Amino acid sequence: MDFSNIDWSSIWRETLHTLEMVGMSALFAVLVGLPVGILLFLTARGHLLQNTAVYSVLSIVVNILRSVPFIILMILVMPLTKDIVGTTIGVKGTIPPLVFAAAPFFARLVETSLREVDRGVIEAAQAMGAGKWQIVRRVLLAESRPGLIAGITITIVNLVSYSAMSGVIGGGGLGDLAIRYGYNRFQFDVMIVTVVILIIIVQVLQIIGDRLVIYFSRK
Repeated sequence: MDFSNIDWSSIWRETLHTLEMVGMSALFAVLVGLPVGILLFLTARGHLLQNTAVYSVLSIVVNILRSVPFIILMILVMPLTKDIVGTTIGVKGTIPPLVFAAAPFFARLVETSLREVDRGVIEAAQAMGAGKWQIVRRVLLAESRPGLIAGITITIVNLVSYSAMSGVIGGGGLGDLAIRYGYNRFQFDVMIVTVVILIIIVQVLQIIGDRLVIYFSRK
C-alpha cells in the first residue's frame, strides 16, 4: 500500500476537529454529569439527601440516555441540536449529541466513585459539625478524586469513539474522513491512517489519565 490517496493537510485538519469535538463535549459532559452524579449519590437510600422520588426519576433518565445507541441518539436529538447550535452537521452539530451521550455515562461513574468513599470518613465529618455541602466538597470529592479522574478518562476515551461514529451523519473529524474516503471511495489507506491516529489519541489520553490517577492517589 503506497498511501497515495493521503492528503496530510486534510488529515491534520480533521484530527484537530476530532480533538475539538472531544475536548468541548468532555468539558460539558463533566459540567453536567458531575452534579447529576453527586445528586444521584446524595438522594440514594441511606445518604445525606435521601429522596426516593428524586433518585428514581434521575436514575430512569440516566438509564434511558445510556441505553440508546449513539447513532440513534444523534438522530433523535437533531431538532434540539439545531435549536442549540444552529446546525446538525460538522463539529458544532456533533457536540450536543456527544454531551447527551457522555453526561449520563459520566454521572454513573461519579455515583460509583462516591459510593467507594469510606462511610467512616463521612460520619467523622458529620460528628465534627460539617454541613452537607461541606461534606460534599471537602470529603466526598476530595476522597474520590482518583476515581473521578479515572471516570473522566474513560468518558473522554468513549467520546473519541463516539466522535468517529458521528462521521456517519457528516459530523466531521477523522470519522467523517474515514467514511467519506476510506469506505465510500474504497481508499483503504485513508482508513488505515485515520484508525492509527485514533488509536494514538486514545493511548495518549489513557496514559495521561492513568498518570493523574497515580499522582492523586499518592497525595
